[in-house]
Amino acid sequence: MGILARITNAGKSSKNGSNSNEASLSTGGHGIDKNRVLSPTDPSVINPVNVGTWETVRTAPVNHTPRYFNKAEADALKACATQKREEARQALRAYKSLKKLEESDAQVHTAHRSYIKGVANNELTKKRADASTARHLHTLRPEYAKLGFGLDRAENKAQQRVDELKAKIKDKY
Repeated sequence: MGILARITNAGKSSKNGSNSNEASLSTGGHGIDKNRVLSPTDPSVINPVNVGTWETVRTAPVNHTPRYFNKAEADALKACATQKREEARQALRAYKSLKKLEESDAQVHTAHRSYIKGVANNELTKKRADASTARHLHTLRPEYAKLGFGLDRAENKAQQRVDELKAKIKDKY
C-alpha cells in the first residue's frame, strides 16, 4: 500500500464492511451510502438510468400506400377493431388500477420514511439528552472529589481523635 493510501486510509475496510470513508457518529461520520439510498425499489422500475423500453402496441401494420379492401378483410378488421376496443377499455381500467396501486404504495413508502425520520430525530434527541447528562456528570466530578477528600479528612481527624483518646485512657490506667 502506498503512502498516500495510508494517509487517506484508502483500501482499509471497516469492521462492519460498510463504506471505508465512514467515521463514527461521535466524529460526525455517517454510514449513508448514496448508491443504496438512490437504488430503485425494483430493478425494472423506470428512472433516468433505466428508461425502460419504448415499445408500443400495434395491432395492424401501418398502411403506407392507399389500397382497396374486400368484404372479408373489412369484416375481419371490423371484428378485430370491436375486440380491440373492448380490450382497450379493459386495459384502461387495468392501468388505472395499477396506477392507484402505485400511488398507494408511494403513500405507504412516504409514510414509512416519515416515520423513520421521526425515529432518527427522536434518537438524536435522546442522544443529545444522554450527552448533556454525561457533560453535567463530568461537571459534578470535582465536587464529588471534594466530598471524598472531605470525608477522608474527617475520617482521618476522627481516627486521630480516637487514637488520642485511647492514648489518654492508657496513660490514666
